[in-house]
Amino acid sequence: MANASLTADFLYVQVAERLEKQMESQILKTGDKLLSLRALSLEQGISLSTAYKAYVELENKGLIEARPKSGYFVRYTSTRVPQLLPAPPAMDRSPEKVSVDAMIRRVYENLSQTDVVKLSVATPALELLPEAKLNKAMLEALRQNPSSCTAYEELRGNLTLRKQIAKHAFNWNGTLTEHEIVTTQGCMEALVFCLKAVTKPGDTVAIESPTYFGIFNVMKSLGLRVLEIPTDPTEGIRIDLLEQALEKTSIAACLFVPNFCNPVGALMPDHSKKQLVKLLASKEIPLIEDDIYGEMYFGKIRPRTCKSFDTQGLVMLCSSVSKTLAPGYRVGWCIPGRFLEQVLSVKLMHTVSSATPTQAAIAIFFETGRYDLHMRNLRKALHTQCLRYLQAIADYFPRSTKVSRPQGGYVLWIELEAGIDAFEVYEKAWLEKISIAPGHIFSTDARFTNYLRITFGAPYTPEIDKSLKKLGRLIESLRK
Repeated sequence: MANASLTADFLYVQVAERLEKQMESQILKTGDKLLSLRALSLEQGISLSTAYKAYVELENKGLIEARPKSGYFVRYTSTRVPQLLPAPPAMDRSPEKVSVDAMIRRVYENLSQTDVVKLSVATPALELLPEAKLNKAMLEALRQNPSSCTAYEELRGNLTLRKQIAKHAFNWNGTLTEHEIVTTQGCMEALVFCLKAVTKPGDTVAIESPTYFGIFNVMKSLGLRVLEIPTDPTEGIRIDLLEQALEKTSIAACLFVPNFCNPVGALMPDHSKKQLVKLLASKEIPLIEDDIYGEMYFGKIRPRTCKSFDTQGLVMLCSSVSKTLAPGYRVGWCIPGRFLEQVLSVKLMHTVSSATPTQAAIAIFFETGRYDLHMRNLRKALHTQCLRYLQAIADYFPRSTKVSRPQGGYVLWIELEAGIDAFEVYEKAWLEKISIAPGHIFSTDARFTNYLRITFGAPYTPEIDKSLKKLGRLIESLRK
């Protein structure tokens, strides 16, 4: 009976995916009537319940709608989304000293307010996280540990956790052992450890443009300079421009997010990852790869990492469960390659040991298979939410709006008409209890003045719909 149930589930997903592809290719257009449940059942040779589940799947994504006494109709196709992608930025002329803009503090200082619709935070909504199962894992960890997790962990980190991370590396074509992994307090600490291992104050590090503003704070704290390399909204870092920069500027390291970078959401193709690794290896330049979003893919296969193409140990992969499972647990890790000893020395000086209870709990969560199950559910939810938010932008924002179409992650990068100040949009939206992230904060010189970032980490609700409609009207009012 269990096998029959699995087969039925697989069938409804297959049928839903085929219909979705017909919508994407415009065989089925907005407003077209779909087959009745009985007709679909007969045509596809499936049960009525399987046909119904296929339509529910598409309905949840906002792609079709049921009309009383009329049947099912196509509600949305990709042509309704703005077809133009946000423009990539121009190349920086020279490295800049990083300054922390007061704008960042302004945007994020009041996010503890409960009455604010937080479209600016790139984390999963709490209702998408398996709180009860995490609590169970923590209790199991405390019971199983001889010291109830009160003792220090070893310098490299919890052994079971490192074994599980090595095991999961298989998904991105990695071949690792637990000895190559160092646990950290979140991904940001992993990035800091890797930067400190391969740079010194005054060095220049190449980063993406635009990029997550937290990177600027890290660079400033370490006394580093940054050179911003433009990012294509679909394929990620512009390797041709990076190559040109390497000829003119001495770069100590690169820090890139190849999988679903924040805020653009681009996914670097495998051939480009391989090309990037080869280019940097030829110049002996370390690549710090932030793969914190790599598990949040919408397709069938987990995207590869640059680390999977690394043959010389120059790629230092960093990640965590902060964006996928438990932001507050602060469990991260790095795979530093040939720089393992340097990273261990940095960790010994800074933290000695990562937190024992949370590492042990996450290790159990991985080991029992709960993580894989959770991620399947989370990826499905995020894909559905991404489609619903895109639909709302198509419905409510000015037609001149350009928006990214990510294949994973949490964020939408939106280009507004020239002349619209995204920070003014932020201030007016805040008065409506809506928080967004203006594009200014994703570069060192606030160049993305008419861009904004919206996150789709929260399930699509009437409140979200109302907020996006208000935001669209607000933007329309600011058009020159």
